[in-house]
Amino acid sequence: METPAPTATLDDAAPGTDAATAGLRAEAEEVLRRLVQDSSAALREDQWTAVEALVAHRRRALVVQRTGWGKSAVYFVATALLRARGAGPTVIVSPLLALMRNQVAAAERAGVRAVTVNSTNAEEWGAVYDDVRAGRVDVLLVSPERLNNPGFRDEVLPQLAATTGLLVVDEAHCVSDWGHDFRPDYRRIRTLLADLPDGIPVLATTATANARVTADVAEQLSVTGTRTLEDVLVLRGSLDRESLRLGVLRLPSHAHRLAWLVENLPRFKGSGIVYVLTVAAAADVAAHLRAHGIEAAAYTGQTDPAERLQAEEDLLGDRVKALVATSALGMGFDKPDLGFVVHLGAPSSPIAYYQQVGRAGRGIDDAAVVLLPGAEDQDVWRWFASVGFPAEADVRAALEALTAAGEPLSTQALETRVALRRSRLELMLKVLDVDGAVRRVRGGWEATGRPWEYDAERYERVARAREVEQRAMLDYEATTGCRLEFLRRALDDEEAAPCGRCDTCGAFALTAEVDEAAVARAGADLDRPGVPLPPKRTWPSGLAALGVELRGRIAPAEQPAEGRVVARMTDLGWGGAVRELFAPGAEDGEVPVALRHAAVQVLGDWGRDLGLDGVVAMCSASRPRLVEHLAAGLARWADLPLLATFELRPGAGPTRSDVNSAHRLAQVHDRFRLPADAAVEGRRVLLVDDRVRSGWTLAVAARQLRRAGADGVHPFVLAEGD
Repeated sequence: METPAPTATLDDAAPGTDAATAGLRAEAEEVLRRLVQDSSAALREDQWTAVEALVAHRRRALVVQRTGWGKSAVYFVATALLRARGAGPTVIVSPLLALMRNQVAAAERAGVRAVTVNSTNAEEWGAVYDDVRAGRVDVLLVSPERLNNPGFRDEVLPQLAATTGLLVVDEAHCVSDWGHDFRPDYRRIRTLLADLPDGIPVLATTATANARVTADVAEQLSVTGTRTLEDVLVLRGSLDRESLRLGVLRLPSHAHRLAWLVENLPRFKGSGIVYVLTVAAAADVAAHLRAHGIEAAAYTGQTDPAERLQAEEDLLGDRVKALVATSALGMGFDKPDLGFVVHLGAPSSPIAYYQQVGRAGRGIDDAAVVLLPGAEDQDVWRWFASVGFPAEADVRAALEALTAAGEPLSTQALETRVALRRSRLELMLKVLDVDGAVRRVRGGWEATGRPWEYDAERYERVARAREVEQRAMLDYEATTGCRLEFLRRALDDEEAAPCGRCDTCGAFALTAEVDEAAVARAGADLDRPGVPLPPKRTWPSGLAALGVELRGRIAPAEQPAEGRVVARMTDLGWGGAVRELFAPGAEDGEVPVALRHAAVQVLGDWGRDLGLDGVVAMCSASRPRLVEHLAAGLARWADLPLLATFELRPGAGPTRSDVNSAHRLAQVHDRFRLPADAAVEGRRVLLVDDRVRSGWTLAVAARQLRRAGADGVHPFVLAEGD
């Protein structure tokens, strides 16, 4: 912080005069001191420039500054000053619950009453809206998704747009589909901006926007048509982070990386975050750390909300050494004394990496930032890239289904009419909503009838930009130049220069040496194959619309038992072996020797008490030799008869795996036939297949086996995942 400006009390000074400016700044810095609880605190010059633009000139501003710079101080100080001058409440569009909780607590310190509307406090919404309408709230924090909730959009948002005193868009890079974390819901902010009365200030903030994203966001702040880019004040500062010590360490195997974590996390100051690329890895790494005496918890988008909140509080309170997290903890988590960030696997862009490592060292002088890249990183990047915006045929099918319905369709109901999985369908609907082709209403979605064009050229440009970012991330790993300078240049920081603090600058020493016994223990954990495969218990809804007469719960007498998978495609250990086996273009053939040993180990550990009487093989259109070899080999090893092999029904064509549950089941429900001479009656059988994706093939096959008299069905597959 800078030296405090002298206090001025010139209430009658004319707006725009030096005296008025000095008085406003003194008032602003008094609010700041309450906010940060520091009687000597003063605004940075760019902080003051932004506050003055918002309060004195009611401008629109975009602030691109490093994490920890104090962007939230700008909008809380501006809120206090605007409210004191009779302005309405501030509306902050904020992406994550963690960020909301931090901001509510910070606002209270400044004497600003902040409330939030999110998925975890639905029972409070009515009271919150009443308080907003009554003027008892200074700040309302909402998620971007909330902006298009029909009730909020139609009943609350119009009044907010008419009465708000300041609109804040936090993590504004999400507005741009060139940004590393584009979210379609953020594009709805354009509508809110257009509906604001003249003279309402707007502030957008982010720590991770290169020049292209900055220009895109600034242009969207100028949505009224009469504004130009010159009307948007853009404040870009240095992205240097003096507390960070960056390093990259290439280790020979997954086991070495886990052993390195076990040995080195206790040496790092305080507590921190270990980032991983997949949900499965988060659970596995956290379990490994706990098994070796390091308090750790997994944190992913699939973690129960209550457990996520507890994990955040445990990290804030230093009750855990580390949260092992996916990018779900990427934005908004504020712990000033976070001592380290370690990445077990690299994000797909230097910009995303800078954003995540920015969690560390915000309020301390020294924080360790270490990247441990893995051989599987690029496979994971390619998988995430493959589930982007759907092909035009799928989009057109959804629009036609909504138009033909003549009434709103829920996402669940629409899912039975199109082939897309739920996550991709929801993404597509949000984009179409922003583009005006569909509209979310009570009861679901409806087509608007407005013309819509599939912007294939733009989607391709975005895809190419992602590929460039991936190559840049590999360049970051390999660079012999300054690490931080590389990241700053990726974000178009014109002041980028060698930091003198990273491993390549010679000031941060990392050792690749780890205790061989620790490597062996980690290797044993990774080499332990076998993942439970829970059975399907309920048929997908809406199957009648697809010509499948199945509904409700699957009868217990037709269900399989819990099965086993040798490895998930995302596993740190055996994941590489199964990814290679099922890679595009890989030839069909026998099970590789290493996977044979893993398979019999899983069957031996799990199947010895099942009382199995025989083996049944699935049929595979793509890898018949692999399935045949696996089933026959397991039968020989377990000294069991091979009772039958399912057959494809005549005319069975290719299937799609990138579809939702209802469509996947519709594809396979009548695809297979159990031979008439299958001797399964009264027997407990091992049902063998090569790979499980949705699980419906196994569910259908198990139902046939149970109906043919099988006493029990125990699925066994080599791999799980796409």
